[in-house]
Amino acid sequence: MERVWLDSYTEGTPHDIDPDTYPSLVAVIDEAIARFPDRPAFENLGVRITFSELDRLAKEFAGYLARAGLGRGDRIALMMPNVLQYPVALVGALRAGLVVVNVNPLYTPRELRHQLADSGARAIVVLENFGHVLEECIEDTGIERVIVTGLGDMLSFPKNVLVNFIVRRVKKLVPPFRIDGAMRWENALSAGRGAAAGDVELTGEDLAFLQYTGGTTGVSKGAMLTHRNMVSSVLQADGFLRPFAREGEEVVITALPLYHIFALAVNGLLYMRFGALNVLITNPRDMPGFVRILKGVRFTVITGVNTLFNGLMNTSGFAKLDFSPMRISVGGGMAVQGAVAERWKKMTGVALLEGYGLTETSPCACMNPLHFADYTGSVGVPMPSTECRVVDDAGNPLPADTPGELCIRGPQVMRGYWNRPEETAAVIDEEGWFRSGDIAEMDANGFFRIVDRKKDMILVSGFNVYPNEVEEVVSHHPEVLEVGAIGVPDELSGEAVKIVVVKRSPGLTEESLRAYCEEHLTGYKRPRHVEFAGDLPKTNVGKILRRELRERFGSPGDGGG
Repeated sequence: MERVWLDSYTEGTPHDIDPDTYPSLVAVIDEAIARFPDRPAFENLGVRITFSELDRLAKEFAGYLARAGLGRGDRIALMMPNVLQYPVALVGALRAGLVVVNVNPLYTPRELRHQLADSGARAIVVLENFGHVLEECIEDTGIERVIVTGLGDMLSFPKNVLVNFIVRRVKKLVPPFRIDGAMRWENALSAGRGAAAGDVELTGEDLAFLQYTGGTTGVSKGAMLTHRNMVSSVLQADGFLRPFAREGEEVVITALPLYHIFALAVNGLLYMRFGALNVLITNPRDMPGFVRILKGVRFTVITGVNTLFNGLMNTSGFAKLDFSPMRISVGGGMAVQGAVAERWKKMTGVALLEGYGLTETSPCACMNPLHFADYTGSVGVPMPSTECRVVDDAGNPLPADTPGELCIRGPQVMRGYWNRPEETAAVIDEEGWFRSGDIAEMDANGFFRIVDRKKDMILVSGFNVYPNEVEEVVSHHPEVLEVGAIGVPDELSGEAVKIVVVKRSPGLTEESLRAYCEEHLTGYKRPRHVEFAGDLPKTNVGKILRRELRERFGSPGDGGG
């Protein structure tokens, strides 16, 4: 399809970008630091660091990595929520030529073990609150270096001591653990101080991230995102946002975790390019605390998922905030609901616009033009240098307003899945088209709307949950005979996980299943609804018929049965 329509909707957004403008993502970051040295770059727990301070601290961390014998191509895991240590470790690791493996800090030992072992990570930076999880699985991984940090470690004295004391001793949020040879964060920085980390010659084809995403076979797999992929992502988003950005003046609320590709690429990397201040929200689930932070900040941009915006609007005090500085609010990660967008516009005066992307597309593939005054119900138009098309099962392009699978081609599409060539070939064809697994349709103006998901993925508050993984875990319960997992509608999270269980033992209870899932699954993957049944619908070869399962058990239910 010709792209002449773009100019009509995007007010001069470029049709194309040059992904080779910068040799690496490090060059993009270094340019921002050089342009805005005295501007605050990140803020957390009331403390700010400037771009020049970020530069100094990242050099120290890169120096430590070099002294520890870690270099180009080695993988390092970052297991932290939104704290100041994250951007320091990120920039330092990239400068040292390492590949960053982002880890959800809420992972169970089983999930963490898989990701560390699969990625071959040699080092990890972990918030001490989660050290006990690492202790339980580290012997089954290739981790050689462990850097442990506390929530208060980047704060100045005496606030750092006070915060760490409260977290450890008063709130008791740090379970005891012991990892031989682990180094404290501050000692790692000291060890790297003055070290000659050296200039690592990176190219666009070097890996920048192994960004893990759910697998339909029950295990997560690492999307290989190169420096060229990430540079492309930044420049593409720059094309959409630059007409609306005020360099050196933006204040961005970063509530989604930076280990999530959306916040990493848009909030962290793109807005660094604009010299923005990123206000890092460590615990957005504490909505009253979140609103208190917003009250003290004249923010201009906020990004999030539908559930975040909905939660804020239902929190006391949010409606009374001063929204006059805010000019941009963007939803991604999951579908933005029309009712939420309408209420947001009425409450804040700013349209809540939606974008679309996947981990495999670094992440942005489509975006609504930011000058639109209202929610559109679509995910917008393709990013610069990006082609999107809707195809049938045979791969033939479909006409406008006809649902089919959305396919994407552009410089931001991943190289493939780490050590999984067959799964890569199943989603990226010889011409570079990536099959998203999402059902979409395109209107006559080239705007795309997501209709449904071809895959069985469940989307809980913007996080992918795959039924096979949940089923694999629950099936190991000794009193479970069979289990099927589906997604059901949920007002708070968009979707919630529901399991339908055939009992092996009559004494099996919902409570014991929930306790088992709590031990073995991250919070957002845990079933919110449990229903017992006499059998599950299956094919003649024994495969669960998910469509029929949804038809029979698709309401949330009340448990039991």
